[in-house]
Amino acid sequence: MRNELNRVVMRFPSKSINEGLARSGAAAFASQLDPTLDELGDIRTAVSEAVTNAIVHGYKDEIGEVIMTMKLFEGDEIEIVISDKGCGIPDIDQARQPLYTTGGAERSGMGFTIMESFMDSLKIKSAEGKGTTVTMRKRLNTRRYR
Repeated sequence: MRNELNRVVMRFPSKSINEGLARSGAAAFASQLDPTLDELGDIRTAVSEAVTNAIVHGYKDEIGEVIMTMKLFEGDEIEIVISDKGCGIPDIDQARQPLYTTGGAERSGMGFTIMESFMDSLKIKSAEGKGTTVTMRKRLNTRRYR
């Protein structure tokens, strides 16, 4: 693994209003690497999906804590980990299928697919009754060397 250059941890209640805070916080943290606007958009979108999943699916009808850990590594790589102590995912393979959702008719079931398409890697760990951890990584094509 590359040398870690910086790390920030944010903890917040699983309220939908905090999704925007997480999205903005991740973009601000990533901006240390002077990414393109498209890269910042990708990060915002992936974080939004991961945090929304924790709020909507992880805690369902209760308020819990969402933890977002962001790390920068040598080589212009960012890692963002979103974790909760919610209900967990019974079948990760099924949950990763496009259009599958446990959130009702208003949910698209595209969260993991979107995260995977906007980031270079996506790992999901979950245990029923213990929570879920989503780890996303992206190498940025920073402008500072151009």
